[in-house]
Amino acid sequence: MTVTWEDLGWQRLAEGVGRCRLPGWDCTVGLVVGAGTALLVDAGSSLAEGARLREAARRLTGRRVTHLALTHPHFDHVFGAPAFAGARVYAAVGLETVFAHEREDLRLDAIRNGLPVADAQEAVAALTAPRHLVSGEWTLDLGEGRQVLLANVGPGHTAHDLAVLVPGAPGTPGTPETPGTPTTPEVVFCGDLVEESGAPQAGPDAVPSRWPDALDRLLALGGEDALYVPGHGAVVDAAFVRRQRDELASRFGVS
Repeated sequence: MTVTWEDLGWQRLAEGVGRCRLPGWDCTVGLVVGAGTALLVDAGSSLAEGARLREAARRLTGRRVTHLALTHPHFDHVFGAPAFAGARVYAAVGLETVFAHEREDLRLDAIRNGLPVADAQEAVAALTAPRHLVSGEWTLDLGEGRQVLLANVGPGHTAHDLAVLVPGAPGTPGTPETPGTPTTPEVVFCGDLVEESGAPQAGPDAVPSRWPDALDRLLALGGEDALYVPGHGAVVDAAFVRRQRDELASRFGVS
C-alpha cells in the first residue's frame, strides 16, 4: 500500500517536497525526495526523535536519508542528527566548531528547555561534526534534474544559519487532448530565521544587528511567490517574512 504524506502526519508542499511539525517545540523538519536520494532538513531534538524521522522518511520515499542539512546549531534541530549514520551532513561554516567546543552549552540549553537529562547526554555524546560546510552557496544534485540550493544566509538567529531552497517549475499550457501542468512554487526552508508560531527567539548566540539583512537575503533567494517554511509554525509567504524583517529591525534598532 502506498503511504502518503498525510498518512504520516506530514504536509506536502510540492512534488517530492514536504515537512512535518514535531511535538514538543513545534520544530519543523523538511524532506526533499530525489532519484534514489532523500534530503532531510533538520533532525529533531533527540536520538529517539531522529530515529522516528528516519523511519518516516524511509516509509515515504522507499529509501534511506542520504543527505541531511542542519539549519542552525540548536538542540531541537540537531540532536537527532546521529540517527542518520551514513548520510552526508551539511551545515553553515562554524557549526562544526559549536559541536566541537560548545557541547556542554548545548546540553544545558536542552535541559533548561525540558529535554530529559538522559536524552540530552546521549545526543551530545553522539554528535559528530558535519563534513560538508557551506560558506556561500552549494548546489546539491539529488538526481534526475532535482537540484537543491544550500545558502549560508546568516548570521541572524545564530552565527551559523543555513537556508535550503527547492526550486519550483513553471506550468505548461494544456491542449484539447492533453491537460496542462500547474506551476510548482519555490520552497524555502528558513530554519529559525523565520518563526510563525511566536516571536523569533534571540538567544545569547543571536546576531541581532545582522538578522534583518539575513531575511533580505532569504527573500532574494526565494522571491515573491515562494513558500517559506519557518523553523516553528505554519508555512508563510514573502509578505510575512518581510513584516517579520521590519519587526526585527525595529526591535533591535537596526535599519
